[in-house]
Amino acid sequence: MKTSNTKNYWLMKSEPESWSWDQQKKKKTEHWDGVRNYQAANYMKQMKIGDECLFYHSVSEKAIKGIVKVSKEYYPDPSDKKGIFGMVDVTYVKSLKEVYLSEIKADPFFDDFPLVKQSRLSVMPVLLREWKKLIKMSEKNERI
Repeated sequence: MKTSNTKNYWLMKSEPESWSWDQQKKKKTEHWDGVRNYQAANYMKQMKIGDECLFYHSVSEKAIKGIVKVSKEYYPDPSDKKGIFGMVDVTYVKSLKEVYLSEIKADPFFDDFPLVKQSRLSVMPVLLREWKKLIKMSEKNERI
């Protein structure tokens, strides 16, 4: 999936009680730490500076909130005492009108989307066609 000359797209999930979209907007740039799943960590290792990520509130809201971009590539996560996992830095790009998981699941276009198929995964790739459709869905939503 990853090539050196193309931008890739991702979805990163955060529990708003731990790290919220409002906190990300206020801080602008922050590290994305605490990932302890090997598949999610492997996706983070593929991230390159400039890749864009959908910021998703999990658990209570289950909605895409906005876009961040990768501003520092994978490096060791000091909160991992075993030294196995790493993190990336992400920078606020813009807010989106929410797109809820229920809307995504209701559209057969997303039947194979990782958020639907592997809902417990905290970091996942997003295909360009999926990215474009999610952005369009946000633009059509009237919620703020």
